[in-house]
Amino acid sequence: MDCWSSSFAVVDEFEKLVLRMNPPRVTVDNTSNRKATLIKVDSANKRGSLLELVQVLNDLDLIIRRAYISSDGEWFMDVFHVTDQNGNKLSEDDVSERIQQSLGPRARSFRSLRRSVGVQAALEHTTIELTGRDRPGLLSEVFAVLSDLKCNVMGAEVWTHNSRMASVVYITSEATGLPIDDPDTLAKIKRLLLYVLKGDRDKRSANTAVSVDSTHKERRLHQMMYADRDYDMNYAESGSASGRSKPLVTVESCTDKGYTVVNLRCPDRPKLLFDAVCTLTDMQYVVYHATVIAESPEAYQVSP
Repeated sequence: MDCWSSSFAVVDEFEKLVLRMNPPRVTVDNTSNRKATLIKVDSANKRGSLLELVQVLNDLDLIIRRAYISSDGEWFMDVFHVTDQNGNKLSEDDVSERIQQSLGPRARSFRSLRRSVGVQAALEHTTIELTGRDRPGLLSEVFAVLSDLKCNVMGAEVWTHNSRMASVVYITSEATGLPIDDPDTLAKIKRLLLYVLKGDRDKRSANTAVSVDSTHKERRLHQMMYADRDYDMNYAESGSASGRSKPLVTVESCTDKGYTVVNLRCPDRPKLLFDAVCTLTDMQYVVYHATVIAESPEAYQVSP
């Protein structure tokens, strides 16, 4: 183990120790607000805490109407005004427990989210991750290759943006129904899929890779798109952006306080806060304070 990996391991174990000594406290308040349930979380702060918290709220299919975030120093205290998908207060009794488990010392370390992933064996399937230029019929070609290689496709998630594509595909062996972990077979799968992804028009390099850690599916798709620079708008390929409702983003430098303030105003949609936090995290920014208001068709977020 090199010094870099060793130092990360020591810091990770220290963070787990702090969390064991100061477990996260989660309060679910259904009385203070007549329209929303208040979820209050305070815990020892560590890198990625906000992302993990917003991620679990997203996985619970909750709609975040308002949020107040503060994570200066060694502690963070966040308040979320949430409803279910129908705009009603929460009735589930296990929300507090699920959030505590997601932030506790046994939760997956944030650092595992940063490792490169491409073809990896999980407990029940092998996960294939692909990025490349989007085109009609691409996913059908990918599935055809996997079928020829005697792979069962158990599921898939595909994101497209600005003519780029990121996909997570879950497969098993057709013969055994088990994950595929043979190095030669995995190498062949990667080689043939890379050929399909590149095609004859890809101006960027398509990508498949190998890793040892699994990650949250939507979190990983964010990473893949960011690494592929999907945010670089190419009007020649993706067409005019006119007619779209563009978000308004401003960045202000507050040198006297040591912060950069990011203001975001745009039409609200599901998972908007999750997407914003993922993007800031991928850009290596840490959110110290934030106010989120999404009680109308338009969402407003301020993140210093």
